[in-house]
Parts: sequence; C-alpha cells; structure tokens
Amino acid sequence: MRSISINEIKAGIRFSDDVYIDGDTIFVPKELPVKQKDIDRLKKWGIDTVQTQGHLIDDDVLKKGDSDILNEILEAHADTKVLNLYTSSVSKLEKIFNKIQDDETDIDKKDIDDILGKLLPAIKENKEDMINFIILSGQGKSRLAVSSVNCAVLSVIIGMEIKFPQQKLYNLAAAALLHDIGMMKIPPDIQQKTGGLEEKELKLMKTHPLYSYKIIKEVLKYGDEIGKIALQHHERWDGKGYPRKLKEKDIPLLSRIIAVADAFEAMISTRPYRNSMIGYKAMRQLLNDNSRRFDSNVLKVFIKTMGIYPIGSIVLLNDASIGRVIGVHPDAPLRPKIKIIVDAEGNKHPKSGEKIDLLEKKSLFIAKAINPEDIEKT
Repeated sequence: MRSISINEIKAGIRFSDDVYIDGDTIFVPKELPVKQKDIDRLKKWGIDTVQTQGHLIDDDVLKKGDSDILNEILEAHADTKVLNLYTSSVSKLEKIFNKIQDDETDIDKKDIDDILGKLLPAIKENKEDMINFIILSGQGKSRLAVSSVNCAVLSVIIGMEIKFPQQKLYNLAAAALLHDIGMMKIPPDIQQKTGGLEEKELKLMKTHPLYSYKIIKEVLKYGDEIGKIALQHHERWDGKGYPRKLKEKDIPLLSRIIAVADAFEAMISTRPYRNSMIGYKAMRQLLNDNSRRFDSNVLKVFIKTMGIYPIGSIVLLNDASIGRVIGVHPDAPLRPKIKIIVDAEGNKHPKSGEKIDLLEKKSLFIAKAINPEDIEKT
C-alpha cells in the first residue's frame, strides 16, 4: 500500500481501489470522486497522507467501458444528437447528485426540468437508440446518474405503451429520474460494499426512499405526488417491500412501473456486489417473478415493448454469426430484427453488417444470447 500526500489529492479525482486514512479507515471508496469537503476535513485534522493499493484513473475510462468494438457498434448505429443528449443528461444529473451529497441547497429545479424537457421528446422519437444505450452502457462501471437516466427512459417507454397523457408521463419521468437521489445520503462505503450488508447497514440502506421523498419535496420543491412515487418504488406486489409494506394496487401504478424498470436496469448494470446480466437473462428473471415483486400487467407491457431479446442485445445465430438486435416484433418476441456484426466466417462488421429480419428468414434462429464483452474473444 502506497502513501499519497494530501497536497496531491484534488477534488473530483478517482482511484482504482479504496483510499484509507491510517491504513484502516476508508477515506473514499474505489471509483468514487474525492470531495473538496473531505480534503478540507483531513487538513483540519492535521492528516498529511492517505494510503491506497490503487492508482489514479481517467474518468473517461469509466464512462466509455473497455470494449472498442462495443463503442464502434454504439457509435455506428446511434443518432449522434441523441447520444449527446443521453450523455449530457447523465452529466447534468451527476452534478445535481453531487450537490445533494455535499448538502448544498442552491439547486435550481429548472436544471432537472431542462433534462426532462429534452429527454421526453428524445425517448418518443428515438426509443430504439435509447434502449440500445441502456443495454450497452450496462457493460461499463455503473454510476447512479447513469442508472437513474436509464430507469427514467425505461419507465417512460412503459408509460408510452400504456398511453399515459403528457403530464402523467412527465411525473413518471421525474420520479424515475429522482427515485434514488436519497442514496446520496447513504455512506459511500455501504453503497460500494462488495459483500453482504450487516443488519444495521441494511436498515440504513432501506432509508434511501425516505431521503428521496424529503429531497424531492423540500430541496427540489416538486409536488407530493412525485415524492410519493419515488418513496414507494421499493414496495412489492406481495406486500414484503419497504418502507410501508404496501401490496398490490395499494402501491401507486407509477411506482409499480419504476419498480420494474429499476429492477431490469439493475440486473443489466455492473454493481459492486456482482457482474451485469445480459438483457435476455434479465428478461427471463423478470418473467419468473410470479407476482412476488412486480405487477404482472406492468411486466407484460414492459416485455411487449422491449422484447425477450431487447434492442442492443448481442445474440449468436444458428449459422455461427453474431448479431445485434435492432428491432423487435411484439407478437413474435423470439424473432427480432438483427444486424450482423460478426459473420459466419468470423469477419467483423461493426458498421456495415447485413440486416436480417428473423420473422422473414425462417432458416435462421437465435441459438443463445451472449455477453457483449465476449465479442472481443471471437
């Protein structure tokens, strides 16, 4: 473990491993940004050095992920304006979350309204691109702002399929975007813990919806409806959720929608305690819920609009070619539209691959879904 002078520590930098004070107390968990208030606190205490086994990491690496071909696939098939909107939404939300974590109260609600005002039309007009971003962004290191934007996009997609009016869609999007903002009040070492949580830690973690409700109402000045939607996103259909153990239709519909979107997003994203699932496995796990956690009617809508193999999923076909799902058929979920990215001879085509509709090309079928990272190994 090497020592680093506190004078070398700057606000915003990240390390690849936990950083400690006196080799025992965590100063900042791995991959979380150092806060200026933490640096000031150490200087006030007269602490001159911190220790870590990690190294300074480039923030861009966390945002891009490791696989070049994944980046090529994403850039080749996405509308640049939509991709820029998606990434800027994440960046703006992360700044808001950081202010909440630092107990700042000068947060302008208009900043969130601006994110929502641009995000909602983009979801309506570019649903496929948005889903693609979500599936592929899950292969990198998860950040709360990314997860929150993804949850908002998925929730709105469900709401659009149900044909919610504009105001209801807005409330759904706002609640989904902010549902986990209370996590900013949970100690980072608990959020980033790789093992199981102790009972006290679990109880503390379960307070985050209450913090979200309070922040949404008192700091961000949104109405009670949006606050309550966020408050109840961890309630379960069988009544075993929290914080109030509501069950079935006592749980607001918008909270039930966010519960499904949040669970899917969590499954396909890398977390400190596990690796990400591929989209197909996440869908299968949702299908196996049997009305324990989720409203089965909301699940049906979600699966209808997303497909068993969600857009962006990477699949192996029976002729040994590999394709990316670019479109789904709600009435034939096992026969999506595919763009070939590795042909049967092993040649890679991240930009120019053939487009195939499996509903029309009966001789081909999906043999299995594969982890996008495995493309690099073919």
